[in-house]
Amino acid sequence: MNAVVTGGGGFLGRRVVELLRERGDEVVVVGRSDYPEVAATGARCVRWDLAEDRLGLAEVFAGADTVFHVAALPGVWGGKERYWGVNVHGTQRVIDACRDAGVGRLVYTGSPSCTFDGRHHEGVSERDCPYPERFECHYPASKAEAERRVLAANADQLATVSLRPHLIYGPRDPHLLPRVLDRHASGRLRIVGDGLNRVGVTYVDNAAWAHLQAADALAHGSCAGNAYFVTDPEPVAIWAWLNTILDRLGRAPLTRRVPLGAARAVGAALEGIWWAFSLSGEPPMTRFVASQLATSHHYDLSGAVGDCGYAPPVSAEQALERTVADLRARFG
Repeated sequence: MNAVVTGGGGFLGRRVVELLRERGDEVVVVGRSDYPEVAATGARCVRWDLAEDRLGLAEVFAGADTVFHVAALPGVWGGKERYWGVNVHGTQRVIDACRDAGVGRLVYTGSPSCTFDGRHHEGVSERDCPYPERFECHYPASKAEAERRVLAANADQLATVSLRPHLIYGPRDPHLLPRVLDRHASGRLRIVGDGLNRVGVTYVDNAAWAHLQAADALAHGSCAGNAYFVTDPEPVAIWAWLNTILDRLGRAPLTRRVPLGAARAVGAALEGIWWAFSLSGEPPMTRFVASQLATSHHYDLSGAVGDCGYAPPVSAEQALERTVADLRARFG
């Protein structure tokens, strides 16, 4: 295919680019910076900030048959305008450019957080999880609105699909596990809740392959206009899983716990302090994060398997071995 990947210099986006190039597809990467290592794969890089209201994005998309819209502003803290500017208005600009350029397929990287209502989600399907009426931070709200727009744009001329990979991890992870290691090293990490919650996690290669498989499925007329959860096949007991990683790295296990109610109370207090004093960075705890850490959220993958041909190529043990090896090389 002739593909465009927004956010192709990021953790997931870069892996999507690499897999496309490995199978011989032509790729243009749209991002806010230059990415020499990505360009070395043979992809062409174009500097573009999707938060800016600029003309000409359709010219960048010209000749493409597929756009993978991976770029997003992550995080759990910050004003609504920041998240809406990138995640909502930026996505709308991608949709509009696809239409103007005659792109036939749009694969959007969504998030399961757009359905999170603070309760346990255990083995649920897409049909079981409507968007909640309210959100506790702007990131999931913005991802829900962007997904709505992507799915509403599905038409004969532009087939769209949204994938919802959950807790992506693996080599080059800049966020999830490095943050865990940093908080563990400083003594600031606690088990929230009873420590028994099960969570769907997604190895980066499996998440990236899901995007290619969904694009190929769109070309054959399936999965258009729908959203799909994407994780590794089996959920993990998240705190035991983290302790396995810590053990393989030669670090002490997590044993100290804090009840969910107490964690949410601390999160609410810290949110108030951050807002009142306009502090930089994210609070060390928020109500949303506390609930995410203490609840089970794993999903029925039959929709992605049946409609998108989702077939994750990397097993849980292989993923864990590769991830630990990368963390050991980077952090000791």
